[in-house]
Amino acid sequence: MVCNAVGALPRLIVVAAVIELDGRILCAQRKAGGELSLKWEFPGGKVEPGETRERALEREIDEELGLRILTGPLFLTVRHWYPAFAVTMHAYRATILEGRPELREHSAIRWLRPDELGTLDWAPADVPVAKKMIGL
Repeated sequence: MVCNAVGALPRLIVVAAVIELDGRILCAQRKAGGELSLKWEFPGGKVEPGETRERALEREIDEELGLRILTGPLFLTVRHWYPAFAVTMHAYRATILEGRPELREHSAIRWLRPDELGTLDWAPADVPVAKKMIGL
């Protein structure tokens, strides 16, 4: 008998921002520690109960980077199964309305051209978003 362990995993709904400025994309490196230690991601976070995905993204980007953003159209939805949890990530295009990125929750940020995105060690759920940005 085959056991479907995926069904037993905690499921998270998260959002991510694809922020482009002057032809470059904002990439954020997670802090050391945990399963995704020092992996690169499109910044964002969990959607809280009763919160729209757009509002969650605006809140998370403010908390993580000190930026006020306008959430744009949905770019891509990704489902990924990590060993400890399953995630559905909704990546949105976003525009900075106010602020400069601050390192509050990340160890580093980079502004990269789409063709440079393949040089980073991405968190697995973020890989399809980076590939779509590159055009693969």
